[in-house]
Amino acid sequence: MAALSVADIGLILDTADSLKSISFRDIKKAPTLRGKSVVNFFYEPSTRTKSSFEIAAKRLSADTFSLSASTSSMVKGETLLDTARNLQAMNPDVIILRHSSSGAPHVFAKKLKASVINAGDGINEHPTQALLDLYTIREKKGVFKGLKVAIIGDIAHSRVARSNIIGLLKLGAHVSVSGPPTLIPKEIEAMGVSVSNDPAIAVKGCDVVMLLRVQLERQSRLLFPSLREYSSFFCFNENMLKGAKEDVIVMHPGPLNRGVEISNGVADGPYSVILDQVTNGVAVRMAVLYLLIGGAKSDNID
Repeated sequence: MAALSVADIGLILDTADSLKSISFRDIKKAPTLRGKSVVNFFYEPSTRTKSSFEIAAKRLSADTFSLSASTSSMVKGETLLDTARNLQAMNPDVIILRHSSSGAPHVFAKKLKASVINAGDGINEHPTQALLDLYTIREKKGVFKGLKVAIIGDIAHSRVARSNIIGLLKLGAHVSVSGPPTLIPKEIEAMGVSVSNDPAIAVKGCDVVMLLRVQLERQSRLLFPSLREYSSFFCFNENMLKGAKEDVIVMHPGPLNRGVEISNGVADGPYSVILDQVTNGVAVRMAVLYLLIGGAKSDNID
């Protein structure tokens, strides 16, 4: 997201708008990327991102191939770069990479001729998730300028939070973050956001509330007393919604940990747009693929 201009973001969202209808046809197929090949290389687990990229590619008639670290030669000691070079030797048009190391997509992008899409790298960024979140916000709210957005949860380990903060601030929204002090990066205010350890304060007057799960897999030790205590302070419930605007929307990138960061009543309630995010993820990823290898040419989405 850091490399995308406001115009770039607008182009991607507008393109997603024009492609979204394909997913609602009787025959969900367009010949736009016929003859193009797309490799999904996911070094970390994924449901929504991996599936939506594969569906997006297939709906544009591209040929797809999926590779996971557990079934690749990396388990035999092959380096990431050698794996990348071998993938390049097969002449794919796009490689979609998710990796646990921040910066891994940059390595691919510098060394390969294929276009590279960052599907999440370490705790750095998750640009296509932010793009689908921005698309959903625009769809529900119309504009970004002046919107108040609260992001609540594990900010320190969230690449989704980082990409969304960058994108939202570029588009003129006001962003506040909230979570336990141990899960808020010390330098976060330098990005231009306000910080509160009380979610009720962060949510007051908000147009958008974005919830994040606690990423225990990225913590060498638990950074708060217990999940029970975390949920007692930060599990977003119907009562917390009272401080937000009447037309607030509630978002979550998934997977949901019900009863930890979000209550059933909020997740399944009238303000939730969580499943809309999933639907819009296909349209946005179709747009990214189209702009990289079917329409306006670029090098990577990072």
